[in-house]
Amino acid sequence: MLTKIVADGKSEKEFLESLKNRSGEVDKKVTDIVSDIIQNVKTRGDEAVLEYTLKFDGKIPSSIEVSREEINDALSSADEEFVNALLNAQENIADFHNRQKQQSFVNPMENGVMMGQRIRGLNRVGIYVPGGTAAYPSSVLMNAIPAKIAGVKEIIMVTPPTKEGKANPDILVAAAICGVDRVFLLGGAQAVAALAYGTYTVPKVDKIVGPGNIFVATAKKLLFGVVDIDMIAGPSEILVLADETANPKYIAADLMSQAEHDVLASSILVTTCEQIADETIKELKIQSETLSRKEIIQKSLTDFGAIIVCDSTARAVDLANELAPEHLEVMLENPLEYLGRLDNAGSIFLGQYAPEPLGDYYAGPNHVLPTSGTARFFSPLSVDSFIKKTSYIYYTEDALREAHDDIVTIAEREGLTAHANSIKIRF
Repeated sequence: MLTKIVADGKSEKEFLESLKNRSGEVDKKVTDIVSDIIQNVKTRGDEAVLEYTLKFDGKIPSSIEVSREEINDALSSADEEFVNALLNAQENIADFHNRQKQQSFVNPMENGVMMGQRIRGLNRVGIYVPGGTAAYPSSVLMNAIPAKIAGVKEIIMVTPPTKEGKANPDILVAAAICGVDRVFLLGGAQAVAALAYGTYTVPKVDKIVGPGNIFVATAKKLLFGVVDIDMIAGPSEILVLADETANPKYIAADLMSQAEHDVLASSILVTTCEQIADETIKELKIQSETLSRKEIIQKSLTDFGAIIVCDSTARAVDLANELAPEHLEVMLENPLEYLGRLDNAGSIFLGQYAPEPLGDYYAGPNHVLPTSGTARFFSPLSVDSFIKKTSYIYYTEDALREAHDDIVTIAEREGLTAHANSIKIRF
């Protein structure tokens, strides 16, 4: 099921290179389709959105916007155990993200100069949440909670309608709990375009966040600049670092927790112990037999999974940094010792009892993470993703006179005489 590679400096490099090509470039056909949808929605607004809803979702809802009454009804009629689980997760997520809040500052100086930075939440943000059979209420929590904490004035959620033309009730429960302001039954590239440009019905937003299929991801990519986006997410990834102290049952379970997402998902074990590698392979075969998404898991593991056996922990850590995985589990003896050496990962899970689903649903850190090696330079979704910073400057006449010569010298050296004149004219 999983290819076993003994690291020799070449074999593991070849595998990593093949992995980088896993998602490849977006098919030109997809880009062309999405470009047409975007242009059509930009030009024709709601009319185009409804046409695409009928075409792709099979039915136009009786009302595109979900009423506040329907949202509240979903919460009041929901299973108590489910609601309590979401509330407990919300508490943890809010506690973690509240610690990310930044403060505006002002720096007054003795010469009368004053400089500072104002931090505020964005005015309006759009959240895309998959619906139907792939409904993820956890995505509502992870996107809406930091937006609220950042001070976003209005959160607009779009989610595809079910075949009956309704909203997935679990999604509405999460929206009610998180205080989402408005919910629209729209999906696909047309929903992203409607949020970016605004229509008569759908408000224009400043930023679009949330996961989606290849059409949604492509629309976000093409519309970046018209609006801000969180990131362009690729297939899900997990890398487990393990030594002889790790439990192969846990390793196998955690590898499959990501493999079940998508046939393109990547699940990799990097270990210093060949016995752990062999026992993990056995556990994968045993455990996968009882899982509902067995076929997806097995194809994902076969096509894009691997076990890499290294001769040292140092080499294993280097490989983890090179791959820069979305999720990184550290099942090494004394895992905290390695935290300062693991530089490139979306989120790090330390020890035998911090499995990846703990981060997906409950612990507190955000589960919207960089993929495809972009953890080398991108960060997880956070409160910072929903704020806008503005700097300001106040100078007195005397302070500007003191800076006069230096500014003019630099401006004239750059050949920007109008810049220099802007200073000179005041004196």
